[in-house]
Amino acid sequence: MKVAGIGFRQSASTADLRAAIALTGCAQPDALASIAAKASAPQMQQLATDMGLPVIALAEDDIQGIETPTQSSRIQARFGTGSLAEATALAAAKQGQPDATVQLLALRVITDNGLATAAIAQRTPT
Repeated sequence: MKVAGIGFRQSASTADLRAAIALTGCAQPDALASIAAKASAPQMQQLATDMGLPVIALAEDDIQGIETPTQSSRIQARFGTGSLAEATALAAAKQGQPDATVQLLALRVITDNGLATAAIAQRTPT
């Protein structure tokens, strides 16, 4: 299962979110993920509808303390992890299978306008 973890600013459009996923090089993830407040945002819901994918909404506690290869001091201060996109991708890929092995296939990428980020994680079949 490949999950696209997405972080974005409120002013980001659906096109910005789509562009962030495209930058990862993963054309079609199996699901989208973010924290609950972002997962329910109109642009995220529209992207999910357009791509025919489920959205996994995570609590902020679900991502706190997850080690990520990339680091944003702003995200670290706000969420307790270095990258919202990487942490949500990893947590969502593992959801329901706490002993599963997950890995990042694409580290956090940032759109040119800085409004959206994405990362791809994959759960290894057990």
